[in-house]
Amino acid sequence: MNRAQYQVIGLMSGTSLDGLDMAYCEFAVENGSWQFSMPVAETKEYDDAWLQRLKHITEVSGEELIITDQELGQWMGEAVREFIETHQLKPSFIASHGHTVFHQPERGITYQMGNPFALQAASQQTVIGQFRNFDVVIGGQGAPLVPIGDQLLFGDYDVCLNLGGIANLSTPWKGERIAYDIGTSNMVMNYFAQQAGQPYDRDAQLARQGTPHQVLLNKLNALHYYQQPFPKSLGYEWVYKEIIRPIEQEGLSVPDAAATALHHAAYQIAETLRFFAEQPSAAEKCKVLVTGGGAFNPYLMECIQQYGSSKVELVVPDKKIIAFKEALVFALLGVLRARNEINCLRSVTGAQYDHSAGVVYGIL
Repeated sequence: MNRAQYQVIGLMSGTSLDGLDMAYCEFAVENGSWQFSMPVAETKEYDDAWLQRLKHITEVSGEELIITDQELGQWMGEAVREFIETHQLKPSFIASHGHTVFHQPERGITYQMGNPFALQAASQQTVIGQFRNFDVVIGGQGAPLVPIGDQLLFGDYDVCLNLGGIANLSTPWKGERIAYDIGTSNMVMNYFAQQAGQPYDRDAQLARQGTPHQVLLNKLNALHYYQQPFPKSLGYEWVYKEIIRPIEQEGLSVPDAAATALHHAAYQIAETLRFFAEQPSAAEKCKVLVTGGGAFNPYLMECIQQYGSSKVELVVPDKKIIAFKEALVFALLGVLRARNEINCLRSVTGAQYDHSAGVVYGIL
């Protein structure tokens, strides 16, 4: 097979509400082997007005939801156009995840806003988007979608762990790639940091000051979700109802709430990694690639090690991979869609079959 090369911008707006991640990615594929580089990547932070709109988006009317969808798509498009002009980039297209508002695969629905038509018009680029929708229609969880990237770009690791708003992982399992959402991560920690007027808990200063509420921790760790078999996935609605509200109802100080949230996340992550590291077929050391904003949280990383198995080796890559891996992989998903190749694995999402997800807005 001839060597093929692609230049694509991947966009990701996560549940932690850090902002819009934009990654200009270059891919080369030859005989099924993929290489990549990420020459430029940056985050366009949400201002306070956008933060408030997105934080409360599940509470608004249908009309307001449509307006916000359109305006967010335009905002994203303008951000990308500025990114392209500033760095003199020449992408073939944009691959956009959008911003998840509703994710209820058991009801066959998932909804990401950031209207692709508005994004296409404002950026003046072809867009590939709506990567999750078809999967849930054919019985899948619609998430996580990053594992195909883990398989093709980071296949040397035993487990790929992403500590974003939600913690998820992917790993080889019985001859297939599997992946699922473990539980909460930055989403809940950021929520309580914002109660103290901070966008996030820098270096876990709040959580370190606090004391985790042990009785509440035991209740959280006993939630039914953690006993469910994979594949499985979470949405903001579940996290708010099952994690955030119970912590709020205890009336804890902000440091104690932050500590409880962090220890809960660390324990669930550690127990999940222990399960894979201590399988009879596992290697002597289970090499875990750790990416996402949580990899920058030293206390979270310490607690994962503290609760975890000695067989687990956490590997933290360079900062660009940590911060922009999801945008990188969505760029890859777009390339696979453009090539009409599989980018969504049945073994990962639980869908009826493997498929090539994504809708093209414009001309490839």
